[in-house]
Amino acid sequence: MHYQTKTIVQQSLDALSENQAFLIDLKGEERNRAFSSLASILSTPNKVHKSFLRMPLENGKVVRIPSFRVHHNDTFGPYKGGIRFHESVNEEEVINLAFLMTLKNSLHNIPFGGGKGGIVIDPREYSLKELNIISRKYVQYFADVIGPDKDIPAPDLGSSEREMDWMMAEYKSIKPGQPYRGSFTGKSVVNGGSLGRREATGKGVYFSFRYMLHDFLTNQKDWLIKNDTIYAKTAIEEAKHPLKIAVQGFGNVGSVAALEAHSCKYLQNKVVAVSDRNVTLHNEDGLDILGLVKFIAGNENDLPSTNEQLEKSGIKATILDRDNLLTLNVDVLILAALEDQIHRKNMEQIKAKIIVEGANAPTTAEADKYLSEKGVIIIPDILANAGGVIVSYFEWLQGRKTQFYNEKEVFDMLYLQMKETMDTILPKFFGDSFPLRQNCYIHSVMKLSVVLYKQGKLY
Repeated sequence: MHYQTKTIVQQSLDALSENQAFLIDLKGEERNRAFSSLASILSTPNKVHKSFLRMPLENGKVVRIPSFRVHHNDTFGPYKGGIRFHESVNEEEVINLAFLMTLKNSLHNIPFGGGKGGIVIDPREYSLKELNIISRKYVQYFADVIGPDKDIPAPDLGSSEREMDWMMAEYKSIKPGQPYRGSFTGKSVVNGGSLGRREATGKGVYFSFRYMLHDFLTNQKDWLIKNDTIYAKTAIEEAKHPLKIAVQGFGNVGSVAALEAHSCKYLQNKVVAVSDRNVTLHNEDGLDILGLVKFIAGNENDLPSTNEQLEKSGIKATILDRDNLLTLNVDVLILAALEDQIHRKNMEQIKAKIIVEGANAPTTAEADKYLSEKGVIIIPDILANAGGVIVSYFEWLQGRKTQFYNEKEVFDMLYLQMKETMDTILPKFFGDSFPLRQNCYIHSVMKLSVVLYKQGKLY
């Protein structure tokens, strides 16, 4: 992943170096040195914090749990990023995710830097009491490097508002008399969280797709037809007919995105497949998304996995293998599970013409290149799944002002911020041959580079 990070930065800088209007004051060897400095600064984290949490279990054993907090870059403000609770967490993964947070915040004009955290556990294997202790231990071990103006963690895979409430309470007890409401975001509303935070990522994921295929295309159709790029052809062709959508991952992000697609009044959508860690459910006539959301709420967030469960819940679907969802004959794939889901072994079987990344890094670089060359539009993670960090920023602001927005205000502000980003990026994307991901990377790196230069950090 570190190689991939360096590649992203270098490719973006190579594209920018050809633009003589970029950093116009820099000439000749001075320009070469500045670009070399940028490559070094942006491809490496500022700091990597690692601890082994000493954890007494209820069975009497004591274990040591690896945990991480990575500070990638704070050019635009305090570090910001979630804490992942998952058995696959490792240092390299957390560094890469922190890097993506730096790019995401830069892309969407959010005044935060990029950070990320992780705890190497399967939360399903621990009791509620043990998870509470693990959460508090994490804050104890990293209390010196987090805080409202330093580094502001949030939920991620395997964590939720519950863990953020616990962590904020621990931070408050460790730092008495200091501001604490902004130390964590993604908290419950009663603990200073923002209305709409849980749904924000999923709503933003679907909005990025809807805005491209409806709002932008409706307003720019003549221009797109005239431009006649491979991606413009894909967008125009897909918008002509009802869209079959498959959603990988039916957690907070995937279930909300599926609901948005199911109820969308702008596009003729039909969600024909959803999956989770156990199973894929498929119905060519469209799934009962409301029924599935109701089912998982009472079944530990798992989809029905047997015909008996389907019959009892009144849901009509065929049960398929979990991984079958990716290669179904659908128009749109919404990826809301884990990283590296589309890769060398399955990329040739992908039939969808539009892929929306609700998860972080669900498409490998090799698969991204292969599919993009075939005209598949991939709305990348740093563009599509920024709803969570955008509303986290609103939560952070509300905590500082102790003045709170209602849910409609939150979603209106979310859509406006994402619209501004889309209106900046989409004309460039449809106007040249770069895939959308590369356009987003170039734009983010450009903004970071200008600020680093203005701050005198390139020499």
